[in-house]
Formats: sequence, C-alpha cells, structure tokens
Amino acid sequence: MQELDNRQLLEISGGASWFSGAFFNSISRAIETVMNAGRSLGSAIRRAVSGTICPV
Repeated sequence: MQELDNRQLLEISGGASWFSGAFFNSISRAIETVMNAGRSLGSAIRRAVSGTICPV
C-alpha cells in the first residue's frame, strides 16, 4: 500500500455527500418532534380553555 502525500490527498474526489440517509433521517425526526410538540401544546390549550383538565 502506497502512502499519499498532501497533493495527492487533495485530488481525491467522491465519497458521501452531505445529502445522506442520516441527514434526511435527522431532518424528518426534527420535523416530527416539532409537530408532536405543537400537537401537545394545542391539546393542552384546548383542554385548558374548555375546562377539562384532570385534577392532580
């Protein structure tokens, strides 16, 4: 196996792009988290306004 110098290392192209499966998975999970937080907040506001909050 031959070791590469800095000039040869700079000429290497290819590899994974930042548009990978992990990137899209993290974006979808972030959107899902925001949607769930909004759904929970909306439900809490609706229950507070209608007066159907369960006593603790």
